[in-house]
Order: sequence, then structure tokens, then C-alpha cells
Amino acid sequence: MQSERSFPELPAGLTAYKRTAEWTEHTVPKALLREHTTKPDVWASIVVLEGELRYVVMAHGVSLVLSAGRPGVVLPGVAHHIEPLGAVRFYVEFLRESLEGDPPKR
Repeated sequence: MQSERSFPELPAGLTAYKRTAEWTEHTVPKALLREHTTKPDVWASIVVLEGELRYVVMAHGVSLVLSAGRPGVVLPGVAHHIEPLGAVRFYVEFLRESLEGDPPKR
């Protein structure tokens, strides 16, 4: 499995356009616990507020423990899943390249 230092960061020039509700180990949608992808042009950031999540990208041999201050970067179209590691509170923010007419990022 790869280390955190070798896994990509969010590239510059992305704009956040959507954010999920905050979830816990009890409210996380079941779809996030099994392999799923974002759309081909959509990046995401898994932001942990409390506790820990395991973020797994089998195709890339990645298994990372995410915690507050250590978000997970979701690559466009790449299958992944998460596993709560006990009590956790988190959300997912979706990003894309800025499109003409998008409001400026604040």
C-alpha cells in the first residue's frame, strides 16, 4: 500500500461546488462503504472533523487513515470506499475545474 506522501493532493485551480451533510459512523450512507466513483471530471475531499476513517483505493494500492487535518483526496472516476474506525464525524466536498461564469472562489 502507498504512503500518504505518495498519494496526490488536490490540484490548483479547482472550485468547490457542493458539500454533503456531516455524517457519523451511524449515518454514513451505505453506498460510501462499498466501491464507488465520482464523475470523470469531479474531484472530492473527504474531511474528517472528529475521529478516523480508513480511505481505500484498491486499484492504486492505497489505504490511508484520515483524521482531522488529514483529508483524503478522491481522484475523478477512480473507485474507492471508506470504513469508519470507531466514532467519526465527516463530510465530503466536491470540486471541479472552474468553468467560465463560475463565481470566484472565496
